[in-house]
Amino acid sequence: MMKKLFISLLLTSIMMPVWGQKIKSVEGEFVYYAPENVSVVEAKRFALKQAQLKAIAEEFGTIVSQTNLTRIEGNNEQSTTRFSSFGSSDVKGEWIETKGKPEYTVSYEDGMLIVTCKVEGKAREIVSSQVDILAKVLRNGTEDRFESEQFKSGDDLFLSFQSPVNGYLAVYLVDDDEQVQCLLPYRDQKDGIYKVEANRRYVLFSEKDDPRGNVDEYTLEANRSLEHNQVYVIFSPNQFVKAVDKASQKVSNSTQIAGYPRELSFEDFHKWLAKCRRYDKEMCLKKVLLTVRR
Repeated sequence: MMKKLFISLLLTSIMMPVWGQKIKSVEGEFVYYAPENVSVVEAKRFALKQAQLKAIAEEFGTIVSQTNLTRIEGNNEQSTTRFSSFGSSDVKGEWIETKGKPEYTVSYEDGMLIVTCKVEGKAREIVSSQVDILAKVLRNGTEDRFESEQFKSGDDLFLSFQSPVNGYLAVYLVDDDEQVQCLLPYRDQKDGIYKVEANRRYVLFSEKDDPRGNVDEYTLEANRSLEHNQVYVIFSPNQFVKAVDKASQKVSNSTQIAGYPRELSFEDFHKWLAKCRRYDKEMCLKKVLLTVRR
């Protein structure tokens, strides 16, 4: 059997020059026609993300890439040639911070949910590739096969993480009420940083898998029939310290709940994150949307 593989890579439509790193004020608007199985909360989150991407693309442009693949298979008597083409498009910038609050308009047309989002903020031009991190949210298990974005009340939360370089890591959880909880660094850490080594797979929030000790373990709970949470995974090869936070104010029967993550307001969290990203062009941010059903 004879097999030959030819790959050609073509990069086109690089719309902006690559010198300098610009932070600019931008604004965008997006109209989302949501499928039947999408809630208003999910539609708003999607519309906001698309409005931000549209604003970035209009200011800094996009990178369009195309990979052409030719495969020749056969034997001494005959051969077959197959052609494939794979394309992708990425914006040449990243969202740094939001100015004020996004404006939403929710309407229905013939029973279809329509969400319009307008947003203003600041974005930064990407002039070089960031570190490619691997972060997976895990449900009720510490292997990657347990990766999930759909939880039930009472499910355990874990996170697997790996980076090709040494660096520093923080993890935050934002709930439906826009309350922010610091999951990592752990509560007993006094230095406010969590250092990770290159090429090592970490399983976070699991005492048996993290040899550092004093590990916080988490179980997700839902007070409503359906809740939406966002996990922020923040990594940089440069040292940074977590945001200023405080012990949880959540109480049960007039008694403060022990073991609950430290917390801060949504506004304070995003001010801290925006400041970190303004001064650290190598900082990576990955957001994972989770649903939790009661």
